[in-house]
Amino acid sequence: MTPTTSPTQAPDKDEVVRVFKEMLRIRRFEELASRAYTQGKISGFLHLYIGQEAIAVATADLMKDGDRVVTTYRDHGFAVALGCEPQRCMAELFGKKDGLVGGVGGSMHFFDRDKGMWGGYAIVGGHLPVAAGHAFASKYTGDGAVTLCFLGEGAMHIGATHEGMHLAGLWKLPIVFVVENNQYAMGTPLKRQTLVDDLTVRAPAYRMTSDRWEVTDVFETRRRLSEAVERARTDNQPALIELLTYRFRGHSMSDPAKYRTKDEVEVQRKKDPLYRTEQSLREDHGFGDDAIEAIDDAIVEEMQAAVDFAEASPQPDPEHRFRNHLVEDD
Repeated sequence: MTPTTSPTQAPDKDEVVRVFKEMLRIRRFEELASRAYTQGKISGFLHLYIGQEAIAVATADLMKDGDRVVTTYRDHGFAVALGCEPQRCMAELFGKKDGLVGGVGGSMHFFDRDKGMWGGYAIVGGHLPVAAGHAFASKYTGDGAVTLCFLGEGAMHIGATHEGMHLAGLWKLPIVFVVENNQYAMGTPLKRQTLVDDLTVRAPAYRMTSDRWEVTDVFETRRRLSEAVERARTDNQPALIELLTYRFRGHSMSDPAKYRTKDEVEVQRKKDPLYRTEQSLREDHGFGDDAIEAIDDAIVEEMQAAVDFAEASPQPDPEHRFRNHLVEDD
């Protein structure tokens, strides 16, 4: 679905409903993936995007044909927001043949070029030079595309991060680096990672513009992010954006997240953009329990169908693991 208003316009009821549905689709996809993992249907790692959905939805609304998202291993939300079929996303988690990349990528390596999803990357910080390469290609060919590169706050202390940002600033590339500061790098809070609270203080060293805000409203996030995207698109001006967000689950399914208190989580739940958007539907647009439940039931049904599809999908052919290693591969 496409936005019914521009990033700078006040949202109408239809637009509030649309973004609520899009965020809820990600939330329910992740919850059913979590259940499947505990049932032993998904192997390996599983990093959930619960709490950060507004960022992916806002990003998808801003993208034009040819734009690219390059992100971390916490990548399911972007895939769903960008229009990747939930069935194929879930099948990828299950390691099945009908998955986005034939079941060989799993949770951390979603990829769908046609949707602008240019990969989840498992190596922390290692994807920033790759993203800079995408942006260099856009500037070189003049295709007008913007690359949006997402990273966690923990990746800000990695050598490859400096390299990617340095080249983006040096060459004036059409790229926006977005730090999803979800408060913890694995189980380590920000105050134990860095000497500064504001990670955008590094932007001037790379000749980047910057912005920083707490993500409590999907529309504010879309509006402010759009400013950086347009500067990158029209002026080849790279940007460093820090988004203060929160993940309501552990780093991965193996992390019980006992390093934070119930009070902390409760405070963050009141700031959750999904919760706040639901409250807007109730208070500003007259939605009652029945209307909200009807939306939720339809989305749960859609995501359960994705699970059913994944379970029915066959295993990949053994030869599939040798495909896509060389550029001439289909």
